[in-house]
This record gives sequence, C-alpha cells and structure tokens, in this order.
Amino acid sequence: MSLLELRGIQAGYGAQMVLRGLSLDMAQGEFAALIGPNGHGKTTLLRSISGLVRARAGQMRYMGQDIGAMRPDQIVAAGIIHVPQGDLLFPEMTVLDNLRMGAYLPAAAAEEAARLEEVYALLPKLRDRRLQIASTLSGGERRMVGIGRGLMAGGGLLMLDEPSLGLAPIVIDQIYAVIARLRESGRSVLVVEENASRIAEYADRLHLLDNGTFVWSGGGAEFLAQPEILATYLGG
Repeated sequence: MSLLELRGIQAGYGAQMVLRGLSLDMAQGEFAALIGPNGHGKTTLLRSISGLVRARAGQMRYMGQDIGAMRPDQIVAAGIIHVPQGDLLFPEMTVLDNLRMGAYLPAAAAEEAARLEEVYALLPKLRDRRLQIASTLSGGERRMVGIGRGLMAGGGLLMLDEPSLGLAPIVIDQIYAVIARLRESGRSVLVVEENASRIAEYADRLHLLDNGTFVWSGGGAEFLAQPEILATYLGG
C-alpha cells in the first residue's frame, strides 16, 4: 500500500483551474520533490493534499484512507503535516513556545518532551535559541523553527513548501544541511523546491510540473543526467 495516492486531481481558485488531472504515488520513507516553473501548481498541490484548497475532482488516499473530503485539521490528525512557504511564526513568542504550538493535538501533546528532543537532535541550533524571541532570529533560523514546529506535530508525511525560498546563499546551505538530515532520518517527505538540480541530489524521486500536469518523473540521478529537462522547463 502506498503512503500517499493521488488520482486525477483537479483543483484551482475560482474560475482558474491550476491542477489538471494529476496522479502521484509516494511510498513509506520516500523523499520526493516537486519541481517546475513558478506558478504552475506546486504549492496548489500541497494545499490540495492538506485540504486548504478543495480538489474539484479526483481521489486522495493517505495510508489507504480517503482524505478527499476531510477538513484540514482532520488531515493533520491523520498524519499529514504541511509547512507552508515562509516561516509564519508567532513573532513575539519564544522559539520553544513556537515549537510547542506544533504539538497541539492530544497525541502530539502527550509526547511533547520526547518530540522536542527529536527536534533538537535534528536542529541543534534551536536548543541554543529556545528562549529567544522569534522575531529576533535570522531568516534561516526562522525557517528552521517552522520546520521544527511541523516535526512537533508528528505524523507520517512532512510536506515542505520551498524551504530555501528567499534566503541568502550561505543560509540556503544551512537549510540544505537540514534537508540532508531529514533525508537520512528516513522520514517520508514531499518538498517543493526551486533549486531543482540541488534537491535532485537528495530526492528518491522528482516530479516536474508544467501547466498543472506532470511532464516528467524520475530519480534524482536520472534527472541530473538529462540537462535538457532543466533547460526546457526551468531555464537552466
């Protein structure tokens, strides 16, 4: 059984159709990446999976359970955690309190202390910053808190929307160090990333979106061996 199964997903905003019949399978423990030009459906796909955008057609199943009609809070409770673009932190709260906000569900709250230790092991800088006010952090540190807050919720699938977006090159290196540790941890991750060639070094599988449909899927090494894909769809 696949961890995540999408079949014929159509979704959009108002009269604008963005996703045009997408199908996707993810296995347990897979690190998958969505790549493609800006504005062609990557974020909308994550928002559809998490219930923030209601799919107009198609089926979505997570661990065999139909999630297509679920509310966003029910999807989180089922085990899908969505870390959106930017950090969206509570700026006047400490790092620790921001992290604890991720463990708001009863099951997560019962394991809060253990999950904090897991987050600190993965993101050791957050232990040092735990009493610092979030608004005083650097951009990269805020992004790490956002990822850590998502991890506090537990769940079986972590979705990250452009974790390196808008950061300085040296900070992007720090975020990719986090991505590498997530990859090594064996977690199931679905990430949207603008740097296709770099995320290909970590992804088990990449899915290239163009105009709301998948035009190519394959392994990271396969992608890097076909520079014409990068040139045609991503301007590389």
